[in-house]
Amino acid sequence: MPRDHRPAKSIRVLLAEDQGMMHGALALLLGMEPDLEVVAQVGSGDKIVDAALIHRPDVALLDIELPVRSGLDAAADLRDQVPDCRVLILTTFGRPGCLRRAMEAGAVGFLVKDDPVEELAVAIRRALTGETVIDPALAAAALSAGPNPLTARECDVLRASADGATVADIADALLLSESTVRNHLSSAIGKTGTRNRAAALRAARQQGWL
Repeated sequence: MPRDHRPAKSIRVLLAEDQGMMHGALALLLGMEPDLEVVAQVGSGDKIVDAALIHRPDVALLDIELPVRSGLDAAADLRDQVPDCRVLILTTFGRPGCLRRAMEAGAVGFLVKDDPVEELAVAIRRALTGETVIDPALAAAALSAGPNPLTARECDVLRASADGATVADIADALLLSESTVRNHLSSAIGKTGTRNRAAALRAARQQGWL
């Protein structure tokens, strides 16, 4: 039987990725690093905290776009419930707004999936030593983009407006009056420089504000 040449104390990694082929390949590649061990894999955001509580990873690699609950929301949950776990956000789309939200949620790193797995392994090791690890191009873009101009309630209303929801639907979902919903939508449209709520929703998503 071949011997396991891992060090006595491997870095325990939780991987949250909903694309089966992607997360299988990434887990395999990370597992080939001598000091890394993928101890848990989940495919939806609502399973992240439970898996972390069971497996106690040192580092969690979270995709942003996950079913049920986003990786950014889960990062905030991990900060509160599993504070010893360092969180790295791993995403296909490096949007400046998402970087800001990730940092606010307690993540210590933000990387794009195009990076070689060797660089990701280095980022995991650096995160564990207390460093903040951010893709340099994305960091520069975030600084030039400025903060999210939308209020929290405007973000809520825009999210609720997806899939053709009416003003009445949004009001019912958020327990607001229809006039309040219209005011928030109008404000969001103005701040995004768009002409209607569908375009405002699209623009906010492209910037990573939602």
